[in-house]
Amino acid sequence: MTLRPTRLAVLAAALTLLLTPTVALAADEPKAAGAEAPAITPTPQSVRSLDDRVTITSTVTLIPGESADTQAVRVTEQALRDAGAQRIVHGDRAVRDRLTVHVGSAAALGALTLEGPAGLPADGYVLGIGEERVVLAGKDATGTYYAAQTLRQILPRRDRPGAKVGGLAVRDWPATGLRGVIEGFYGTPWSHDARLDQLDFYGEHKMNIYVYSPKDDPYLRDKWREPHPARELAQIKELVDRAGERHVDFTYALSPGLSICYSSDADTAALIDKFRSIWEIGVRTFAVPLDDISYTSWNCPDDQAKWGTGGAAAGAAQAHLLNRVNREFIAEHPGAQPLQMVPTEYYNVTGTPYKKALAEQLDPDVLVEWTGIGVIAPTMTVAQAKAARAVFNHPILTWDNYPVNDYVTNRLLLGPFNGREKGLPAELAGITANPMIQPHASKIALFTVADYAWNDAAYDPRTSWEAAVRWYAGDDTRVQRALRTFSDVNYSSRLNLQQAPELAAAFERFWRDGDERRLERVLDDLRAAPSVLRDRLPEQGFIDDAGPWLDATEAWASAARTALRLVGEARDGDGREAWELRQRLPGLLATARSFVYVGLDGRPVPVTVGEGVLDVFVDDAMAEHDRILGVPGAVRAASSIGVYRDNVVPRMIDGDDATFYWSSRAPAVGDTVGVDLRQERELRSVKLAMGKSTSPGDYLRQGVLEYSSDGASWQQLTAFSGQPDVTATAPPGTTARFVRARATAKQTNWLVVREFGVVTDSASVIGDPPAAAGSSLGAAADGDLGTVYRAARTPREGEALTVELGKQRTARSVTVLQPSDTAVRATVELRGPDGTWHRAGEVRGPYTRLRFGPREVDAARLVWRGGVPRIAEVIVR
Repeated sequence: MTLRPTRLAVLAAALTLLLTPTVALAADEPKAAGAEAPAITPTPQSVRSLDDRVTITSTVTLIPGESADTQAVRVTEQALRDAGAQRIVHGDRAVRDRLTVHVGSAAALGALTLEGPAGLPADGYVLGIGEERVVLAGKDATGTYYAAQTLRQILPRRDRPGAKVGGLAVRDWPATGLRGVIEGFYGTPWSHDARLDQLDFYGEHKMNIYVYSPKDDPYLRDKWREPHPARELAQIKELVDRAGERHVDFTYALSPGLSICYSSDADTAALIDKFRSIWEIGVRTFAVPLDDISYTSWNCPDDQAKWGTGGAAAGAAQAHLLNRVNREFIAEHPGAQPLQMVPTEYYNVTGTPYKKALAEQLDPDVLVEWTGIGVIAPTMTVAQAKAARAVFNHPILTWDNYPVNDYVTNRLLLGPFNGREKGLPAELAGITANPMIQPHASKIALFTVADYAWNDAAYDPRTSWEAAVRWYAGDDTRVQRALRTFSDVNYSSRLNLQQAPELAAAFERFWRDGDERRLERVLDDLRAAPSVLRDRLPEQGFIDDAGPWLDATEAWASAARTALRLVGEARDGDGREAWELRQRLPGLLATARSFVYVGLDGRPVPVTVGEGVLDVFVDDAMAEHDRILGVPGAVRAASSIGVYRDNVVPRMIDGDDATFYWSSRAPAVGDTVGVDLRQERELRSVKLAMGKSTSPGDYLRQGVLEYSSDGASWQQLTAFSGQPDVTATAPPGTTARFVRARATAKQTNWLVVREFGVVTDSASVIGDPPAAAGSSLGAAADGDLGTVYRAARTPREGEALTVELGKQRTARSVTVLQPSDTAVRATVELRGPDGTWHRAGEVRGPYTRLRFGPREVDAARLVWRGGVPRIAEVIVR
């Protein structure tokens, strides 16, 4: 078959790099005294300053050379105009007192005594500035185009001529042949305008491949045999044309695996006919993904008759299909690029009969796409890439599932490309990144992908991320700060485990030093960031993509700001104001959690920001308020397993058997679910209710109930096996703060926990009026300020609410907390060792704290004087 020369060189260079050492960077090359090389992205392989400078003159002579195409010239001209040039004249020789720019001319580098690009890999270039000239010389047309993109970053932005530009020598080339993006996620496909915009972005950032493979485009999967409607075909052609202008290979990926009959001549012809129709509109690169399908069952009986069953049979059948496409279509179309495929086993390097059949029978020039070790690989190493090359016995093109968020549709993933070892690109035919459903918001992460794929040796994830934020925000420092702040609370992923690293550090610093003012400024910036971005970010598409997350960020910042004030007022001793702030938090949290967007299926998707950081800070602030008041606080639930959709962990302690926590995978040995009682208490009994009516098998099949005082040393309460409902009674005198269920055997079913109930020796509450439906008397003294005893009626004369403390204690104060809109009146009385009740004072308003000299008490009661009681907590200290 015949390959287009540019991409043939790319693949040859990629394969050569597998066998030869990486060319050393020129990091230690001399620079002119006092000169600093400008920031260029992706980071070049070699940049050095020259002891010279040029002036952007009013008129500039531009001399096109042998490797200049229209787009390279266009980018160069625009860069010169943006730098202050008022007139650009094409010519064939330099003009005195006028800047001369050579585009695509290696010979012109001689005047700068710079080596030309002949020895560079495909897409490489040399850019020289000095001696009254600028020279852009590419190894090929793409290289010259990339030189123009680098020049665009180097030149200043001026509205008049006269700018001085320091002398510079850039010698640059990519670390791997193919670098780009695969639109391969599940969910709402990108719009046509978004794809056009993405292709512009790829060209600017030296990415040279875009794979058109949205999972929910029916004409690529379910209806793969059918032609695209005329309007869609016209749009694809427009994308192909734009890609060509930006030096990007548009790759058309057809996924027939859901219904194809591999042995059918008609199906093979249908696939090739579909490719022919796409060839006619200019596509030259094709792929056949066979991922996310079953190979344990065939789509037609003829396949089983021909190949049998099992992984080896599937590999042989797929190789048969792909080889026919490769030989009957790719080889028959001069200019077609190597065929790409995604194997059904795309996520590891384990040798299997399927991989063996594919390795031995698939044509050797077909590129195999691979996601690393796992569908979403936290890390990817040189050794793993070598193992993939060995097990598949084909060139490897990574399908890197970052920053894709179709598995966490509630989140934006705005952190950097991370966990990829230096040296990895040289082992690969290329790197393609699967982006988010949100195209514009994907650009921050994709910027860092481009940076790594071009020059992994110089890549630093955090540095690249900071550069991405600055680039996207533009020159406005206020927008840069706002975008950095917003991206920080949408930072974590399986590649970046720390969520909101900068905000988390600010919270940690506050808990250490107590500097409320400093944290207040941080939270004020977070609260202001969404409005700053809406008003001033240059790209509206990002605002459209991130709208619900921007709303949620502003709301979470308000909640955190209120939580900070709560801590400050509590520490300053203003209990009344602290209680008022505490009561605002539930509403603020509800608002922060209320924002949604509509998914492809029409259902609302709640959005999440700063999880594990913002919510934890608010929880910690309330816990600090609890500590100051002298209550343990609300019981907390915990799980070592993730959450499936919105079936969150706290649902297993909400007292409602109809709600449940649901894990995101099957429990492994050692996985746990449990509760934190917030203080050591005498343990009475535990009840664990698992499974649900629609999935009764989702429970821990074998495990133990355990308790601990410190969360480190555990004692067994009981063992269980084969039972979804587990109950246990603790021996008298057992005390614990933590109670958990731990899996002791491997299982395949996931886990549902309807309720994890723990009965302790908490203070008991008796009296009248009875509690209204949905409330309880115990809520008045359960240590949880979020629960409220609500009376079912107005008190009758002489009725009271009594809190039995369980044992005598020395008390110095009683605090009574009521919701702010409650006007109940009551007398507070304390019972002494002789059983006599003594008046301590009157309840007045939502916050009442009565202080007195130390006295021994074993109970407190509220004798009602008027109003319908609503008591959040009675605290005896």
